Amino acid sequence: MTHADAAVKPAAAGLGGRLIGLLAMEAILLALVVVLVFTAPGFATLGNLLNVLRTVSMLGIIAFGMTAVIIAGEIDLSVGAGAALAGCIVAWFAGAWSDTIGSGPAILIGFVAALLAGAASGVVSGKVRQWFNVPTFITTLAMFTALRGAANLITGGFPLATFPDWFFFFGAGALFGIPFPVYVFAGIFLAMHFLMKYTGFGRAVYAVGGNAEAARLSGIDVYGVKTMTLAITGMLTAVTGTLLASQIGSGVGTTATGMELDVIAATIIGGTSLFGGKGRIWGTLLGVIFLGCISNGMTLLNVSEYWQLVARGAIILGAVLLNQLLERIR
Repeated sequence: MTHADAAVKPAAAGLGGRLIGLLAMEAILLALVVVLVFTAPGFATLGNLLNVLRTVSMLGIIAFGMTAVIIAGEIDLSVGAGAALAGCIVAWFAGAWSDTIGSGPAILIGFVAALLAGAASGVVSGKVRQWFNVPTFITTLAMFTALRGAANLITGGFPLATFPDWFFFFGAGALFGIPFPVYVFAGIFLAMHFLMKYTGFGRAVYAVGGNAEAARLSGIDVYGVKTMTLAITGMLTAVTGTLLASQIGSGVGTTATGMELDVIAATIIGGTSLFGGKGRIWGTLLGVIFLGCISNGMTLLNVSEYWQLVARGAIILGAVLLNQLLERIR
């Protein structure tokens, strides 16, 4: 066997493994949908499916960013608190500046401020990782507490209902019968898919997550890449936080409680490896839809909330075991 043949064989095996993984996830999702159509009353109605899409859109926007973070070998546990803070920032600007410059400019400035705050939280986590070698698991856990506290400081612990009526459209409205968050979700999916698959930055993320030292020796700014993925996720968190604030009509410091776990679960279910270096945005899309369908289906079947948590835990463990099995095939 020549060196060229030896190189082609593992490459082909890897491609086959990825194809098997993709088809496995699609088959499981299809089977789940079929089961729910016949067992969950009202699941297949247009209204319910649109509701599922609206829900998974909020989750998926952050999950696409989390995919890049985990592929780079890091993790972000602060996204739920970051979403709450973003909504509270936008609500504060709407209340404080609307009378002076108008509600539209005030909300726009608030949204930009929320984006900057999200990016800043990601940069801080990345720099602490670089300068002090503190794992982002710890840094973002501390950031989670700080951001949640900041959100409640802004609101005084009460809902900050300062939005004009037109603002509710972005989180609760629809365009051509499709919930508006779905358009944002689709746009960010396409942007992140392109970023991760067709750009030098995307290739650098995979390289850093696969072997950080080899990436460094090849001239890649390892911590710069990690920090950028965290900053991108922080900004996407601000987008979701703003949509959530629009949907509920106020900035609330307790918004998105537990969302970070759902985001990570959707990413893992989609095939992203917690060890870094492997994952795809398309897989995360499937993972988000899978999680949304099963959550909605269990609710329609009147499954106890406690059993839903048990089921989610089992699903996450099953996804990890399935991914480990597919790794052996690759």
